Amino acid sequence: MSELYGAIEAGGTKFVCAVGTGPDDIVAETRFPTDDPESTIGSATAFLADQQGVHGRLSAIGVASFGPVELRLDHSRYGWITTTPKPGWSGTPVIRPLMDAFEVPVGFDTDVNGAALGEGRWGAAQGVASFVYVTVGTGIGGGAVVDGNPLHGLVHPEMGHVPVARKPGDGFSGTCPFHGDCFEGMACGPALAQRWSIPAARLAGAHLEEARATQAWYVAQGLRAIVYMLAPQRIVLGGGVMGMPGLIELVRIELRRALAGYPGLPEHDEPNFVVAPRLGSRAGVAGAFVLAELAADRAERR
Repeated sequence: MSELYGAIEAGGTKFVCAVGTGPDDIVAETRFPTDDPESTIGSATAFLADQQGVHGRLSAIGVASFGPVELRLDHSRYGWITTTPKPGWSGTPVIRPLMDAFEVPVGFDTDVNGAALGEGRWGAAQGVASFVYVTVGTGIGGGAVVDGNPLHGLVHPEMGHVPVARKPGDGFSGTCPFHGDCFEGMACGPALAQRWSIPAARLAGAHLEEARATQAWYVAQGLRAIVYMLAPQRIVLGGGVMGMPGLIELVRIELRRALAGYPGLPEHDEPNFVVAPRLGSRAGVAGAFVLAELAADRAERR
């Protein structure tokens, strides 16, 4: 009998909690708005406890969380949300209440690393050893996976804040409160809406064409930096903004131009180098199942 895991996708807007063995074998699921830390984490804990009573003991729990978060296992605040702009959540311990309540291993990582792990196990990056998942939405974030493990350092990679070359003639100042015209500042959803004074979903006609061309330029500039720094075998490109019709195809064209023939790898020209996610909105909770499994394996090896 397969081990039963708890999975939590802890988003800044909503929490998704599930129990099962993976995204294709979920025995119970719920979602609720992200409110204050105590009530939100309490609701997640209560759901998992109720389902454990119905379906049997959980072997581990995985949490894919909005951030920034502390991921260093030897740090006193491992498993905390740190200096987040989400009101009331800075300095919040996320995994400690779960460990205290269930006394099982708890895996923890960023929401985008979770999505990357989910796409690697069940989605668009299956069978790929080294890949990057980039989400372009309200913000821009990225997760790099190497040989099945997400890449960490002093903190998780902040791919949304790499500098990007400006499109010739573009005078838009950018929306990032820290850097102005970084990748996120020029290409996230709020930047797109501010640039055109209307939400992206309402763009049409010539405005849509111009917006798509500008967006493709900046996404390609951000991906160029990622290609050169991390040398991924594949890039999975998701997020709400990437739902703009024809955008991913145009990004592929612009990325080839941005790379300008260097380092000249034929793989960079293949359609499967930059791909859309296969799991869609399920990637985060799928990744939380992977985090639970990794935590259980790590505990077993001790």
